[in-house]
Amino acid sequence: MESSITTKGRHPAARRALALSGALAALALGGCMTAAAAPRADLSFAQAQSALSKGKIEAAIAHAEAAVLAEPRNPGFRALLGAAYLEAGRFQAAATSFGDALDLGDQSPRTVLSFALAKIALGEKRAALAVLDDYAAAIDPADLGLALALAGQPERGVHVLVNAVRSSEQATPKLRQNLAYAYALAGNWRAARVMAAEDVPADQLDARLAQWAASAAPEQFQQRVASLLKVTPRPDSGQPQRLALANFPAAETLVAEAAAQAPAATLAEAAGVEPEPVPAPAAPATPRFAEAFAEPLPAPAPAPAPARAGEAGSGLRFVSNPVVQPLPARAAPRAQAAPRLAAAPASRAPRAAGAAASDSDKAAATHLVQLGAYDSRIEAERGWNLLQAKFPQLKAHKPVITEAVVGGRTFWRVAAEGFGPMSARAMCSTVKSAGRGCFAYAATNPPAGAVTRDVRMAARMK
Repeated sequence: MESSITTKGRHPAARRALALSGALAALALGGCMTAAAAPRADLSFAQAQSALSKGKIEAAIAHAEAAVLAEPRNPGFRALLGAAYLEAGRFQAAATSFGDALDLGDQSPRTVLSFALAKIALGEKRAALAVLDDYAAAIDPADLGLALALAGQPERGVHVLVNAVRSSEQATPKLRQNLAYAYALAGNWRAARVMAAEDVPADQLDARLAQWAASAAPEQFQQRVASLLKVTPRPDSGQPQRLALANFPAAETLVAEAAAQAPAATLAEAAGVEPEPVPAPAAPATPRFAEAFAEPLPAPAPAPAPARAGEAGSGLRFVSNPVVQPLPARAAPRAQAAPRLAAAPASRAPRAAGAAASDSDKAAATHLVQLGAYDSRIEAERGWNLLQAKFPQLKAHKPVITEAVVGGRTFWRVAAEGFGPMSARAMCSTVKSAGRGCFAYAATNPPAGAVTRDVRMAARMK
């Protein structure tokens, strides 16, 4: 009978196809059962927001973990979970959650700063500096300068903060006090006292400096971050393994893995039908990280607008919200006179070899420099903006975003045009000295895999 037919004797490709389809069906069924048993992601997210705003940290963690488990590739949920871990003093778990949010596309300054602070508290200063450098153009100088100082580069932090104070029409207490603290971390206690005195009453100034001195030793990196965030560090084994982002690959990755195990032609041969392209699933709506700190309203009232950094009324304190060095309650408002600045250390920014190179062949513009490859055009455009911020000499060149197919995968390469052979090599030397990849190539000889129709497609971005 037809129902008794087995795969015995069939073509091996057909047996593999049936086995694969059965495995995928089991995976889908298991996912449906899990989703049915778990609370709705948006409800858990709202409960986590509410609990965090009320200081119920453990409840916030539980609800945020439930939201992530229900919708694991939502960067807003991952960021909120990181915030809850950070409030609990669980730096290892917080670093993992904020790192997951970054990997999923959340590039908000809050997420970047939180990831960096968690890494600093773990003693991983190199990782913190790398992300701060990548997103420096998007971060408030008041936060960036202090974060650099906490990450072991106080002179750089002082330089950023001094420039911010001088360029501001009216420097804020937060900016001045962060500069004072950066001076202290750099060992310039005289400058720290002068700047701190701008906002701290004279009878409290010594206590403020003593507080900074008590945690100034290099080995007290965790105490400095904990004091900044007003949290108590806790022993932490990290984010639960069941929430690991690696357990939840993107739909595109699953499709690619399935295709690698049983190509579409094999599946079609087994079924006796023509293969049809499978449309990619629509990406779920992703809340911005700012929404994680807005008070939820009971249904059916409309949701409030996301809280802006520094606004009152969110009910939460966060990296970019509070004055980092809280001012005493009795501090009187200062006159709007320009603050006194101690001499800032000389800038140690490396000379831009790419910009300084003087080559007579530049007018020929025969070469490009490739600076990176990304999974989508949107990410490539964002990558170009970050590269321009890190290497200002690129602003004189137009970007070329090229589609390429390598090993069956589609990438979007980012290059800059308008170089001669010598200036292209000089530009790559500058990029490589910052720890990034780069190579130069002639416009007539693009890298392998480029889609021909897009090789000369210049991106017109303002």
